[in-house]
Amino acid sequence: MDTRPFRSVLYIPGSKERALEKATGLATDAIIFDLEDAVAVDEKANARRTLAQALQTLDYGARARLVRINALSSDWGAADLEVIAAARPEAILLPKVDEAAHVEALARLLDARAETADTRIWAMMESPLGVLNAHAIARAPRMAGFIMGTNDLAKDMGVRFRPDRLPLMSALQLPLIAARAAGIIAVDGVYNAFRDEDGLRAECEQGRDMGFDGKTLIHPAQLAIANAVFAPSGAEIDLAGRQIAAFDAATARGEGVAVVDGKIVENLHIVTARQVLARADAIAAMTE
Repeated sequence: MDTRPFRSVLYIPGSKERALEKATGLATDAIIFDLEDAVAVDEKANARRTLAQALQTLDYGARARLVRINALSSDWGAADLEVIAAARPEAILLPKVDEAAHVEALARLLDARAETADTRIWAMMESPLGVLNAHAIARAPRMAGFIMGTNDLAKDMGVRFRPDRLPLMSALQLPLIAARAAGIIAVDGVYNAFRDEDGLRAECEQGRDMGFDGKTLIHPAQLAIANAVFAPSGAEIDLAGRQIAAFDAATARGEGVAVVDGKIVENLHIVTARQVLARADAIAAMTE
């Protein structure tokens, strides 16, 4: 699994030169350079050329860089891949993934190009069929992560909006479980009301508690909240350090468990504690 943080994953239209330049200085862990939904039909050709140039000339630092092409079954997907391949993309985000065969088809195209030898694949999980096939998709060639397409999922499932997202819960959890089983990243869907800070914070907290690595975002104004919510808190970092120290001391005494704050600490808690500290270190490295 990629060890970089994915607290915030910001969509940037591939057709907007100013936005592409501005993104180099934004506090986002990852960027989705979008050639699909964010680009009008008559701008598709210009967008792919503009984005390819940006990827080759602008410095996005340690941020993960995903290019969302149009579906390969569309009129634009093949051309997107042809132009973007020259920019040696870090990852291609494939929309409308219903089955592993869709990922396999893209992997074969990437295999045929020397410049995309190291390019990974991410999948938009945005259809009922894709959710049902999540386990096979997660284990397809070059797979590195899932992005939840909650707007499309809600549309296709016919669910109504609720702040607790209860009608979508199974559709969120199944791909998340598949991602964890395959050892890949899983990022929660967007929150559409980008000026609603309280609503965004609540949905980020829900996604964090479910186990998602981060949140996809539609506006830079959402970055601070997502970055804060999906980062370990100071109290969590402190507890992790104390758990590790107490367990190490117990082990040195020949004991299999320790007690911290009145609670038993076993090896499984130490695995989690080390993950918390590793995440905090990765975030600090990204910030630097």
